[in-house]
Amino acid sequence: MSLIQAILLGFVGIIAVIDSRLIGRQNIGRPLILSTLSGLVLGDLQMGVLLGASLELISMGFVSIGAAGPPNMQLGSIIATTFAIVSGASTETALTIAIPVAILGEFMSILMRMVIAQFSHVADKAIEENNYKKARNIHIYWAFILNSFLYFILIFLSVYLGNDMVANIVEIIPESITKGLTVAGNLLCALGFAMLLVTMLSKKTFLYFLFGFLVVAYSQLDLIGLTLFAIILAFIIDKLSYGKKEIN
Repeated sequence: MSLIQAILLGFVGIIAVIDSRLIGRQNIGRPLILSTLSGLVLGDLQMGVLLGASLELISMGFVSIGAAGPPNMQLGSIIATTFAIVSGASTETALTIAIPVAILGEFMSILMRMVIAQFSHVADKAIEENNYKKARNIHIYWAFILNSFLYFILIFLSVYLGNDMVANIVEIIPESITKGLTVAGNLLCALGFAMLLVTMLSKKTFLYFLFGFLVVAYSQLDLIGLTLFAIILAFIIDKLSYGKKEIN
């Protein structure tokens, strides 16, 4: 991997930090977007999209509850996608790499938040001195800069110094372990989607979910075709349901 590619991947990590920390929640920090950008940087856009879609399924059900944060799938997505493309590993192997990286990334994020929290005292003092501009800059820009630095350094060092090591590890993995990783990767996608369904599925939406499942199982439609049919179905249902209310 070239130095320029490692730097660009570090900037992809900064894009992840921008989302929700500087410009509000725009969902540009989702695994699908970050893995796609990583694939674009490394010249394998197709693999980036495939890995991003799989990682998105895993992370869709992750939520923060109180002080307990979910694995940092932003770091996990970029690093796992990079390792998979550089080493030629399978999608399933990349998924299993992403989880421990994401857990480690969340641990590092917690440490960074502990550091950032110390600046609150500086902001409090600025408020007491009626220096509200300084207090605002501390909360908005200082935190963003420190998080950007953390993401950039972690990603840059991981992908620039560690890609050869990961490639060698992937080559010596026994076939039995590889098959186990394949099963684990598929289960992780199913688990993430199941976690999402727990929060979304209801009696009103269950039939639609079952209908979509049966269409996929028996029609052999690809994802794009299924999505187009779903859009048409949603439009028809909207007209049948809400059109009558408007007439009445």
